[in-house]
Amino acid sequence: MQRDDAFLRAWRDTATGTPEPEDDDRQRPPLQFRTLWISDLHLGTPGCQARALLDFLKHTECETLFLVGDIIDGWQLKRHWYWPQAHNDVIQKLLRKARKGTRVIFIPGNHDEFARKYLNHNFGGIDVADEWIHETADGRKLWIIHGDLFDGVIQCAKWLAYVGDSLYEFTLKLNRHLNSLRARMGLPYWSLSKYLKGKVKRAVSYVGDFENAVAREARKRGAQGVVCGHIHHAEMRDIDGILYCNDGDWVESLTALAEHADGTLEIIDWAEHMPVPSKATPVREAVSA
Repeated sequence: MQRDDAFLRAWRDTATGTPEPEDDDRQRPPLQFRTLWISDLHLGTPGCQARALLDFLKHTECETLFLVGDIIDGWQLKRHWYWPQAHNDVIQKLLRKARKGTRVIFIPGNHDEFARKYLNHNFGGIDVADEWIHETADGRKLWIIHGDLFDGVIQCAKWLAYVGDSLYEFTLKLNRHLNSLRARMGLPYWSLSKYLKGKVKRAVSYVGDFENAVAREARKRGAQGVVCGHIHHAEMRDIDGILYCNDGDWVESLTALAEHADGTLEIIDWAEHMPVPSKATPVREAVSA
């Protein structure tokens, strides 16, 4: 039996397993939101910042939580099985939120595309959907999609995406050694791959093309905005009258998109909320968009 199918059964069955322990941090009451969006967790890889993610899940509450794709990295799990306790704790926490009344909606991405055969099913209280229209408190309609369908590399040359995944893995492994040195010097985490994305002309052009394509499709669908992930680049801006929102990732940026009670949207950089970011954020390894 394939690991993908076995894992999804485990996801479903975990709902009746050992409960995730209560958080004993009494000094940090949870932040309250109407809606939260997170994506690109890449559970199943050393690059996933599971401890920072758990801190985020423990110290935020919302009515609806969207998991906007690449939650589980099936690509890397097929190459090498990696599933530490912290990653299991993340799944437990998500399931526990669903049991306690949060509506949790999972929209699969390309790295967890195996889940797309389970669309319109429910696993432990988590709904699996291909896309979603969310209406904000102030009446705006937001189209929710992972975004890989607008990535020409994924759609036209998937083999190249796998090559890019390996190259990205090498970059982040190099970054791991760099940040070990920075940690010994008392310096905070610094992302080499994020820096390169911002400096390399072709990468900047790719991000811009992706954002414009997603915004155009949102307009066609009659939405006032779009929320996506995929490219590991948190952003919120107007594109020809369409509000483009990308919630970032939990490999490099530790970001989420949040909706407040009045419908106001903002990008949250969780590194700014963690008590000791330089120690709580371990050195990253490898995944790609």
